[in-house]
Amino acid sequence: MTRLYDLAVIGGGINGTGIARDAAGRGLSVLLLEQGDLAGETSSASTKLIHGGLRYLEYYEFRLVHEALTEREILLRAAPHIAQPLRFVLPHHAGLRPWWMIRAGLFLYDHMGGRHILPPTKVLDLRDDPLGAPLRPEFTRGFEYSDCWVDDARLVVLTARDAALRGADIRTRTRCVGARPADGTWLLELEGGGQAQARVLVNAAGPWVSQVLSGVVGEAAPTRVRMVKGSHIVVPRLFTHDRCYIFQNADGRICFAIPYQEDFTLIGTTDEEYTGDPHAVTPTAEEEAYLCSAVGAYLRQPIDPASIVWRYAGVRPLRDDGASKAQEATRDYVLELAGTPPVLSVFGGKITTYRRLAEAAMARLVPFFPGLPGKWTAEAALPGGDFPWDGAPALQTALGDRYRFLPEKTIRRLVHAYGTLAPEVLGEAQGWDDLGQWFGGGLTEREVEWLVRTEWARTAEDILWRRSKLGLRLSETEAGRLAAFMDRRAG
Repeated sequence: MTRLYDLAVIGGGINGTGIARDAAGRGLSVLLLEQGDLAGETSSASTKLIHGGLRYLEYYEFRLVHEALTEREILLRAAPHIAQPLRFVLPHHAGLRPWWMIRAGLFLYDHMGGRHILPPTKVLDLRDDPLGAPLRPEFTRGFEYSDCWVDDARLVVLTARDAALRGADIRTRTRCVGARPADGTWLLELEGGGQAQARVLVNAAGPWVSQVLSGVVGEAAPTRVRMVKGSHIVVPRLFTHDRCYIFQNADGRICFAIPYQEDFTLIGTTDEEYTGDPHAVTPTAEEEAYLCSAVGAYLRQPIDPASIVWRYAGVRPLRDDGASKAQEATRDYVLELAGTPPVLSVFGGKITTYRRLAEAAMARLVPFFPGLPGKWTAEAALPGGDFPWDGAPALQTALGDRYRFLPEKTIRRLVHAYGTLAPEVLGEAQGWDDLGQWFGGGLTEREVEWLVRTEWARTAEDILWRRSKLGLRLSETEAGRLAAFMDRRAG
């Protein structure tokens, strides 16, 4: 007999998992279907920032900026292992936005979002401040302000795990190929012959949201989506301090240079129209050269595209608002509810506001579930995040004392990945031999088994590029050894 769920969610990115978590926490039965891996596309291809979006003020996106600024500290408290405060250095470029305009924007930025943890903006004299040392000498003054950094893919996985702990049925690598009304509900046809039934369907398929409406649900004229491509590159570390730089470009765009994974710098992003297959999106040589040039215009150290150690791109599925340029298209989310039985489609959004998007989605669905409990996620930690926002150093000390055979770098990585759950990953191990096969970069068989058992990891890529970023550290031989292990394990 086909199981009847209250809610079926198509899409295992940040929006889909966020809605699944919120709904499950309110007592609804939830099924989440993801055609690939969690965060397999757009949600693992962000700039890894939790931010209000300073430049969105120029487009009068005040509600979006206010909401995003408020969410920064909520997420920082909910997931202090995978989210950390980050200070941004904005050098003033005399030929671009005037000083007074930036100062006014940062004043609003400081006061729009209920900031309690993050320190305020300050003015910098870059001529004698160490933060000015990596910059070209013509940049003599600037600003330093606050936002946050997050491990985007782990945020998705932990959100899905919390949903599962609250009763949601999370199915990765399970594609929904058809949905039709049946007795006032949706009857879902799954690839491979399975079926499921749901009272309400949520279409959070990201770049495939229109395809789900037309090809799965059968809507004749789905809402138009504007796909905007964002590309990023990673290079060896360009500066030694822990601040991020935000650079203005002559074309109106901005570019970030962010300390990344201790030994690298993450540079991005571009904003380009995209009409191809979202599965096949990759940075072009022109985009890589653009990013190198944009950052090289500010830093003393030139950046050669040959130094790139990793590159990635993603597609943002924005609601087409008629903006003339990709960078001007709204990043705000749009929710469209239609049909009987109902289908709720999600367009756009930012990782920063995923929790609020989920609350807004649930508000639209209240009429279908009378007596539904109210909001709850603002005060709830994600798995492993039940410690103070600034408590990671204490966790690292405790973990190091318990597992003295582990290198300090591995201890830091485990705490920033798993938080208070790190001891569960390691178990009662007394030495390396107790952790099974060693794959390199501090990754062991024990950790791999944990990721398979609790975080839906199925391939080496799932582990090296989404559950972690150890793909930056493992050699080709080591990565091949992990891939062979995963293949053997899958049987």
